[in-house]
Amino acid sequence: MECAGRGSRNPCSGPATRPCSRCGVVAYCSISHQVSHWSVHKKECERLQQQMKRANVLSDFPFQFTQEVQMCEKREVRCSLLIKNGIHRTGMWMCECSCERSATPDHSGRLPEGWNLPSALCPCKGPSSPIPELTSWKDYYEWRCIPLCSPAALPLHWPLTIYWAIRLATLKSLIPAIGKELRIHYLGPEKELLQLSVFGELLALFPGIRLLIDLVGPAVPQHRDDEKIYVYSYAKCNQIDCQCKYSVENLSQHVYEGDSSAVILRFHAGFYHDRYRDIAKDFPPHLIIAPNAGIAAYTSWLPTIELIKEIKVPAIFSDYCEEASHLATCCISSATGCAPTIPIQLNPFRQPLPVEESALFLPCYSNCFVFGM
Repeated sequence: MECAGRGSRNPCSGPATRPCSRCGVVAYCSISHQVSHWSVHKKECERLQQQMKRANVLSDFPFQFTQEVQMCEKREVRCSLLIKNGIHRTGMWMCECSCERSATPDHSGRLPEGWNLPSALCPCKGPSSPIPELTSWKDYYEWRCIPLCSPAALPLHWPLTIYWAIRLATLKSLIPAIGKELRIHYLGPEKELLQLSVFGELLALFPGIRLLIDLVGPAVPQHRDDEKIYVYSYAKCNQIDCQCKYSVENLSQHVYEGDSSAVILRFHAGFYHDRYRDIAKDFPPHLIIAPNAGIAAYTSWLPTIELIKEIKVPAIFSDYCEEASHLATCCISSATGCAPTIPIQLNPFRQPLPVEESALFLPCYSNCFVFGM
């Protein structure tokens, strides 16, 4: 963690080991940096105190594994869970722990491997009952008949956050009632590019609806620009004799433009404001979704926010913590002159393990808070 007073006249004297005694969120390398930074920090200190008071709510999950890993050292949480389940550094799990930096990303164009879990621990087949109203991980696990010891929620937070964003936009009447087709522009994908098979769960979350998802961002490799992938099945389990291996006899026979029940992923390299006109020349999106956006951290968001205002398409964003979301909504309001249409709120389908490396002592979770314009 960096010293909050870094960049002042005097260089830092060491690691940031002196947390603010009031909020406990920022830390300093020395008393001198803490004193000199107070004129800046006092404007945010009370707000950060209030956010810390709500920290316990963020870690309130029904999973057995979230309770177990609380006993581990923070940097070992993810590795210990994955090792216990036999999925450490395998398939789609490669980017779910601190070992990800040593992993070689697979951008070959094929969907990644399946769950590498027994069928009882993952949604490898279609649901056994119609989709109910889902408002929590407990609701989802019960509907998909998955035990609460399963770590499947770690990658599933991607499609479930899409589900929640669409639900919020519908409830707020930002988009019309969902028909046979829904077009989404999905901004800034990174880890998702290595976990694409989990997007097959959208088949269960939106039955009978054709979802066209354009994934746009600088992390998309140039050689995948304008590539299209059709997802017609759920990510497979690791049991050879499971029904999921035979659910689709021949996928190649089912890949055609007119199919009304599919998830279609299309990739675009570059920034959204540079690519939008080309992507949307035939059909504009119904909704824009930007997970873990980091709007306040990257100046490249300004022209994108201005574009979204111009085209008048509703957009749902998420971020890792409440403070990042607060700073993002301030940036959006400054750029558009309008308050958020969807205020900052906790995402019930945030990833259930904390981010291991964060800039603040605030608890951070992938897709933790959502808000919209």
